[in-house]
Amino acid sequence: MRSLQRFGPGLAVSALAVVLSTPGPATADEAAGTKDATYYISLGDSLASGYQPDVDKDTDVAYTDQLYAQLKQHTPGLKHIRLGCTAETTESLISGGKCDYPHAKSQLDAALKAMAQHHGKVAYVTLSVGANDILLNCVSPAGTLDGACLNSRSQSMAKNLAQIAGALRKAGTNSTQFVGSTYHNPFLGAWLQGAAGQQAAKESAPLVKAANTGIAQVYKSTGFKVADVAGVFSSDDFTTQVNVPGAGEVPANVAKICRLTWACTKKDPHPNADGHKVIAGAFAAVLTENAGPGAGGSPTPGESATPGAGGSPTPSESATPAPGAGANSPTANGGLAETGASSSTPVFAGAGLAVVAAGAAAVYFARRRRTSADN
Repeated sequence: MRSLQRFGPGLAVSALAVVLSTPGPATADEAAGTKDATYYISLGDSLASGYQPDVDKDTDVAYTDQLYAQLKQHTPGLKHIRLGCTAETTESLISGGKCDYPHAKSQLDAALKAMAQHHGKVAYVTLSVGANDILLNCVSPAGTLDGACLNSRSQSMAKNLAQIAGALRKAGTNSTQFVGSTYHNPFLGAWLQGAAGQQAAKESAPLVKAANTGIAQVYKSTGFKVADVAGVFSSDDFTTQVNVPGAGEVPANVAKICRLTWACTKKDPHPNADGHKVIAGAFAAVLTENAGPGAGGSPTPGESATPGAGGSPTPSESATPAPGAGANSPTANGGLAETGASSSTPVFAGAGLAVVAAGAAAVYFARRRRTSADN
């Protein structure tokens, strides 16, 4: 996922620059504050950096900022090293090339250096990366997903993600909590485009679910906990019907994607402020569940993050079960590479969907920016 914000040469300002720079003389109070400080390091793509298409830039509504505010309530000395970079892929997070980090070659390098400098004081590490690997490369201009491309990219993504998570986990301590996330399914917004869009939305679900299953497996294998973003967005719930003003009765997952992202208004897949609040809640729920000595206390989730629930409908949404609608709930088995589509399968079809799918792929991450990270 990407942001369109740009910075001129030499204007990258980050928390990393603060925490890695050589400090000047410190007062006794400042020295004590530094000694007692603990850190939250957030990594990832434009989910982590908070890109909003209505203002065409990164913002502080990012789930990372909202989560930090919650964590800091319980850990007053907590500092946020904010490293998220729009357009970041698993490959660029390792090798660099999307955003600039002072004294570091890549986002991963920046995180590892910060963790080394503050060894034993990093309480939380969160990560959201992987969507760009697939969507940037495997969505055609016609709005179709190439199954062979998905398989190939998914395999390389899983390998890279394992390297990233493993390196971060190794750099932490027993008191560091590591949480990675799955992704919501922005292609569900195609439901509003008529019959072809509804079929395409159904067909997108098992592909996204397979990718999320693989992402979750990698995280768990490297000692990360998993924030079930797909679950809190009710991504697979085609059964429950919700009344949405202007759209009528739609599946719960479609209602959620329209309420929590820009997919149905600007044909942009990024979460809006409410969506970021829900994502922050998913992370907070995992951190709360696993909070222990040295973990920085228990944050208060912004919204219920029970897997698969995704919170209660807003007052304008009345949820009622649809008899027999369970047949419309796609399922998928297997790992990340098992997408269930052949190389010639046009996963997304229809003129209406082409606008949504191709548009979503375009706005995820076409441009690059220099990152900023806040202490």
